[in-house]
Amino acid sequence: MTEPTSLSHVDVSGAVHMVDVGGKPVSRRRAVARATVVMAAGTAQRLRDLPKGDAIATAQLAGIMAAKRTSDLIPLCHPLSLTHVEVSLEVGADRVEIRSVAETTAQTGVEMEALTAASIAALTVYDMAKAIDKDMTVTDVTLVEKTKEAV
Repeated sequence: MTEPTSLSHVDVSGAVHMVDVGGKPVSRRRAVARATVVMAAGTAQRLRDLPKGDAIATAQLAGIMAAKRTSDLIPLCHPLSLTHVEVSLEVGADRVEIRSVAETTAQTGVEMEALTAASIAALTVYDMAKAIDKDMTVTDVTLVEKTKEAV
């Protein structure tokens, strides 16, 4: 596969624009992203000790809600009707690993929705634990996988 030689949202004169996907066929699309919040071991332990309906559940819900609002946050993103969004968080010894999945049947992909979900879930964990851990970092926000199949 050859790499594009220009930015998708910038025309030859340098002006930004929303990509015209009107001529593309509708496909089933799926994207998976991840993010990590690195923290002190004691902070991770406090998160693990919380009851159900806690900071982790709040971050999960925030990620799902963010995926649904991606086009409101990223100016040139197409609004998509998402068919599925899943955000999971796993508290480890000194980190929270976040994985998000976004799916749609559309003319454009859902990478930005998956990345937004993972990012906002990570920022929510950060927000909820910042009072006890000033050295946390949000790292490794990345697209893990994207697929497209004909419908």
